[in-house]
Amino acid sequence: MGKTEKKVSKFYTFLPIFICSIAIPLSMFMWLGHMAFTKFTSHPEYDDGIEIGPTRWLLSIFIPVLFTVYGYRRGSVNTSGAVLGFILAICLTVANYAFLTSLIVFFVTSSRATKFKAAQKAKFEEDFKGGEGKRNWVQVLCNGGMALQLCLLYLIDCGVGERPIDFGPLYRSSWLGIALMSSFACCNGDTWASELGSVLAKSDPYLITTRKRVPRGTNGGVTPIGLLVSLLGGIIIGLTYFLTVIYTVDKSILLLSPPQWPLIPIGGFAGLAGSVIDSLIGATLQYSGQDEKGRIVEHPGKTVKHISGMRILDNHSVNLISSIVTALLVPTLAVHLWP
Repeated sequence: MGKTEKKVSKFYTFLPIFICSIAIPLSMFMWLGHMAFTKFTSHPEYDDGIEIGPTRWLLSIFIPVLFTVYGYRRGSVNTSGAVLGFILAICLTVANYAFLTSLIVFFVTSSRATKFKAAQKAKFEEDFKGGEGKRNWVQVLCNGGMALQLCLLYLIDCGVGERPIDFGPLYRSSWLGIALMSSFACCNGDTWASELGSVLAKSDPYLITTRKRVPRGTNGGVTPIGLLVSLLGGIIIGLTYFLTVIYTVDKSILLLSPPQWPLIPIGGFAGLAGSVIDSLIGATLQYSGQDEKGRIVEHPGKTVKHISGMRILDNHSVNLISSIVTALLVPTLAVHLWP
């Protein structure tokens, strides 16, 4: 056994001990702190829904630690990205397990999509890093920032716990839940469209604003296969949220609630709509040019041929704005369409 194999074997041997040594004391500390805080701030006459038991605190530390170590060891995030991702995962787990599963599915599937045919994408995208690229805190924030804000609003306004989607008695938790799911569906759908659609399409994409053919990798370029995979990327987030609700919410509550299956098509719509919104912004407010090597660049230059867009936003800003717009749009529509 080589040195590298020995290091990997040793790492996985001590991984459970490492995770438990962090998760157990930290979760106990947070549980005791929560108990002390609620003792002096809660009002018994109100059911505020913010009671958090020790088991939930343990899972809220254990799962994010495991998730963060997995992402860091696979090179999907750097140190700053891992730290912010860890904080994000803790908040989502405390609030609602459906929030956490949506994050995990988005992170795993989008990372896989980015590495798919990386060598081919590197030929026409200047900044593409494929398997070598690691998400930093800026990328984590732009993809999960809206979800984090919605999660905090959920904690403040609705408390802790899993709830079905019911725009009657549970209007606020339902609105915030679909909004958060939609933000992840938007990011996942857009990532699938750009990372998979660009290499699966048989021909060059159309610019969404003019319908003219543009080189692969152009911001705002769309293809039928790209739109299809964005729909599928959203559907998998909706399916994840749906299954988590079905298996975590009390059955007696589910029987009195509307059907939850619309989460799946709504997730698909959020993925498709988010990808379209991202393309519209990218085609107009994000610079796309082609250098002398035929690669797509996001900055002008003497040897760069302008294709579309103005140099106002970068890719991270476009992702953040798209997730915000989608998260606000989809639940507003869902209110009127939910059975």
